[in-house]
Amino acid sequence: MSAAARALGASQPTIGRHIEELESCLNAVLFDRTGRGLNPTSIAHQLVDPVRHAKAALAEAQLAVTGATEVLEGTVRITASQIISHNILPAIMKKSRQQFPMIELEIVPSDAVENLLLREADIAIRMFRPGQLDVVGKKIGEVPLRACAHQSYLDEHGTPQKPEDLYDHEIIGLDRQDDIIRVSKSLGFPLERDNFKLRTDSQTLIWEMVKQGLGVSFAQFNLIEKTPGMVHVVPDLKIPSMEMWLVAHREVHKAKRIRVIYDLLAAELTAYTRN
Repeated sequence: MSAAARALGASQPTIGRHIEELESCLNAVLFDRTGRGLNPTSIAHQLVDPVRHAKAALAEAQLAVTGATEVLEGTVRITASQIISHNILPAIMKKSRQQFPMIELEIVPSDAVENLLLREADIAIRMFRPGQLDVVGKKIGEVPLRACAHQSYLDEHGTPQKPEDLYDHEIIGLDRQDDIIRVSKSLGFPLERDNFKLRTDSQTLIWEMVKQGLGVSFAQFNLIEKTPGMVHVVPDLKIPSMEMWLVAHREVHKAKRIRVIYDLLAAELTAYTRN
């Protein structure tokens, strides 16, 4: 029950109440209560697919209604990575509020892939080519990545010039994710988890630790450029760039309020990737 509450962003008592209401409406037992938690009954297993189909059908109906709306008011829900949401979107949102004051914005900072088809977001900024059907995708550009550190760290520890110099520095890296390890091996200077003296899977926390002079890490080239005190290091380290894509469901993209925000994001993010 606790895991379900966390996954759904609700409280455990709320989830329990919904289950009790559903069982009462259906006049059926959906879960056997045990000392170790809830076990779904055979009836619950039979209901999974029909409920999923019903949820998808309702989402499609909502998309059709949203796509027919031509007014510049209402809500637009945008999802992007933690780094983009915290460091790039606020300036764009300021322009949006100035140009379209009647459009309300909901920002979902998430490194997970939100489902556009189920209306978890209207617009998604993704760092990879979208694979879903029924979406409108626009490639914004390439986002270069570089090794970096704050000047305060370099003043104390020196500046790494070659990839192998990184082994002698405080590297801030990922905890359970292996992206940095995988890319570093492909570039010929393998890093292991133990090489990271500070570890977290939060990209925004990594960036804040680098800004505080705690070590060397890897970040978007333009983000390094626009942040006071940040310095590019190891210039010969050629990290593969990431693609940036702007994505919306094709039905939602017909709604004027979503279309104008989509176009504003496209223009501003294109400028960001080219600076």
